[in-house]
Amino acid sequence: MRVKLCGVVGILAVWMVAGATSVVCGQVHYRADGGPWNQRAHGGPDAEVPGWYYNLGQTGLRVQLVADQPTALLVKYVFKDSPAYGRVAVGDVILGAGVRRFETPHKNGYGMDKFGADGPVHDFAVALEASLGAKRPGKLALELRRGEANRDVVLDLGSSRSSFSATFPDECDASARILAELCEYLAAHQRADGSWGSPPHDTFAPLALLASGKAKYRPLVEKNVRMHAKTTRAKDSSWLINWRYMAAAIVMSEYYLATQEAWVIPELQEVYDFLISSQFIDRTQVAEKTKKDRPEDLPKNALDSHGGWGHNPGFEGYGPISMLTGQGALALSLMKRCGVEVDRERHDFAYAFLDRGTGTNGYVWYEDQVAGHKRWADMGRTGAAGVANFLSPYPDETYARRARRHAAVIGKHPESFPDTHGSPIMGMGYAAVAAHHDPEAFRRLMDANRWWFTLAQCGDGSFYYQPNRDNAGYGRDSRIAASAVTAFIFSLPKRNLAISGKPLPKTK
Repeated sequence: MRVKLCGVVGILAVWMVAGATSVVCGQVHYRADGGPWNQRAHGGPDAEVPGWYYNLGQTGLRVQLVADQPTALLVKYVFKDSPAYGRVAVGDVILGAGVRRFETPHKNGYGMDKFGADGPVHDFAVALEASLGAKRPGKLALELRRGEANRDVVLDLGSSRSSFSATFPDECDASARILAELCEYLAAHQRADGSWGSPPHDTFAPLALLASGKAKYRPLVEKNVRMHAKTTRAKDSSWLINWRYMAAAIVMSEYYLATQEAWVIPELQEVYDFLISSQFIDRTQVAEKTKKDRPEDLPKNALDSHGGWGHNPGFEGYGPISMLTGQGALALSLMKRCGVEVDRERHDFAYAFLDRGTGTNGYVWYEDQVAGHKRWADMGRTGAAGVANFLSPYPDETYARRARRHAAVIGKHPESFPDTHGSPIMGMGYAAVAAHHDPEAFRRLMDANRWWFTLAQCGDGSFYYQPNRDNAGYGRDSRIAASAVTAFIFSLPKRNLAISGKPLPKTK
């Protein structure tokens, strides 16, 4: 198996060195250079915050995990005019919430035994949700230490919010309100060219607006689809290009399936032609620079990386990866549903790539080799493979069986949900939609990550990009990506998209 620095093994090796002096382990790793806490947002409402800290819901508080205080939260910022403003100060240490002291030490790291939010982060979320319930409308008690003295304060969060239902985001008033607010937020932040800024944004933001079912958002979705159409062509030599073409294929296909607008088909055909040319199927596609600079990563045999997509066409760098190949298989499935003639052999090459990288437990590794049949980590690529198999246009039961296996492992190990390599936002979206096709798996996923949805919501209704194993995207964007994927996830029960279960015409 080739070991890549940006894969799980490489990242863990870096962390073992960088975090060797840490006292405890937890949800976010500590690095010798001060990360992730020293990263800054370059714009938007979080540009004034001096670092990348945990958001504590609508309280207005941002906090840091501290190694030598594993059962406490250190206050690093308080937003002006928030419920905590004037009552909690920077430097305060939160010892408990909801009249209960924190007792469980927080985690800090990446791995099967470290995923999750056990400790003060999780316990604060539980207390915050309880404060939004009928018995305590909007009142949240906190125990603080300021200097040498302890003090109790009560935050007034107001009575306009409510806690999630047991079935959220389905049959849940809070989820419905959040979805409506986030759609308005996304509408207000669409750029003049129709985009929201990057492939993950330009996947989940338009899909969420389309899935809302609201006619007023249809022109905004069309504007995004036309942006995708304008920026894609059958031949393209741009860099890091396959991410953009996957987003275009998926969004344009869903738009066509919703509207049947004929102008979309020739645009989809161009995207299809590019993806077919970009798929790695022959060692003659290996880039000359890769042969020279990375001989250790070259394909070892005819099946190595065969049928997959990497960051760029063919085989460059370390070659095709499962996250993109899952999206490629999904893209071909959707385009075939739209009436584009899809090469079945090429499509099955992609499915075979994913299958080679899937353990018997259903978990999909970084590439087309198995990490270990009992091992698992972040679930984004498992989700992409799962929804691609769910939407296979072919009647063979093999695809459905694989899809169920992918969904089941997501539900069995939901702890890594917001901590995906590369783009946690993308990983969350694909893991959620794949699990959604298995009600039990989806329920386990949402229940295990109720804390994230509770704490990520800010006072203005937007959602915040909480700290995670990577820094991908934070700095350029602290809220749009998280708001887009939350809106997408909360729209899933509507089943207004092909990928969320909308009935589709049978393919030939």
